[in-house]
Amino acid sequence: MDNIVEVRNAYKSFKETQALSNVNVNFERGKIHGIIGRNGSGKTVLFKCICGFMTLTSGEIIVNGKKVKPSVSQNIGIILETPGFIGSLSGYKNLKLLADIHKKVSDDEIKETLLKVGLDPQMKKHVRKYSLGMRHRLGIAQAIMEKPELLILDEPMNGLDKHGVTEMRALFKDLNKQGVTIILSSHYSEDIDALCDTVCEMDAGKLTQIR
Repeated sequence: MDNIVEVRNAYKSFKETQALSNVNVNFERGKIHGIIGRNGSGKTVLFKCICGFMTLTSGEIIVNGKKVKPSVSQNIGIILETPGFIGSLSGYKNLKLLADIHKKVSDDEIKETLLKVGLDPQMKKHVRKYSLGMRHRLGIAQAIMEKPELLILDEPMNGLDKHGVTEMRALFKDLNKQGVTIILSSHYSEDIDALCDTVCEMDAGKLTQIR
């Protein structure tokens, strides 16, 4: 079995709080993996540790055969909480600024990505005037525009109406068919049932595979 992510004996504590408690899980390459759990159960902390944004108290996380280290760039597309954008710029200009950091994506590819998530690349409206759903679509565009092999999506359907949810599910399925591995959390069991090959439940920092 080819695992893109391996989490081994992972603990993460903040003073008196045990956010992760002996988490052991493998995420197989090429599948969509779901994590369910209440707010505060540890899902976001686990995602941040996988991305290298947080350091484990003990244990290790392996991504693509390499141990995760803080500030080391990985080929991961990420949505964690509310994406931060410059409110006085359009969606396209925000993505252009981010794309210029790594210079992996052409202007045409940025426009193509915006169309994929249902946003008009020619729209001049400033991001501060976007609805919550539009901001979330822009966040998804940011996560996928550099064509990562691993997508980590924390509540990717937040703020989307029924039509938007249907569109994003179709997009995620299409990306998965193209070989992208996806790990996502959702409060909505419909998303998990419609999308995920495996499902884990997180509660009080402990992770249990249920499918």
